[in-house]
Amino acid sequence: MTTNATTAGTTGTNGAPVPAPEQRLQMNKLAPAFYQAMIALDRASREGLDPVIAELVKVHASMINGCAFCIDMHATDARKHGEQDHRMLSLPAWRETPWFTARERAALALTESVTLLTEGHVPDDVYAEAAARFDETELAQLLALIVTINAWNRIGVSTRMSPAAR
Repeated sequence: MTTNATTAGTTGTNGAPVPAPEQRLQMNKLAPAFYQAMIALDRASREGLDPVIAELVKVHASMINGCAFCIDMHATDARKHGEQDHRMLSLPAWRETPWFTARERAALALTESVTLLTEGHVPDDVYAEAAARFDETELAQLLALIVTINAWNRIGVSTRMSPAAR
């Protein structure tokens, strides 16, 4: 996970590219054991989950957390698994669309609840819906995935990781 912070892909009032914020530090170089542990955690958290649902969860949590690096990376990965742009673009309003399956909706609702920890807990109805759509092992993996992407988002946002300019 390296970044190129040359431009943020936007232009200023004069039409010139606006530089992305300077990355504060590189965790992979400065805390390599931690970074490798995060990579192992990420790999373990995905085991047994539908890759499309996994990427939707990662994109959605990353959108909630405002992690541009992770949004870019996981949207790219989702496309590789056949995901469509209109579904990813509608993630902030997924409840208002007909495009997501019951399993995907349960995963997205759980992602929001765990990411935001509204009122300090995950509501029973959100958890129950996810438990109805995923077996226990899948549910455990889904929770592991949500926790892991939230950790990555916090690393990306706090260190100002930026997606590569295109």
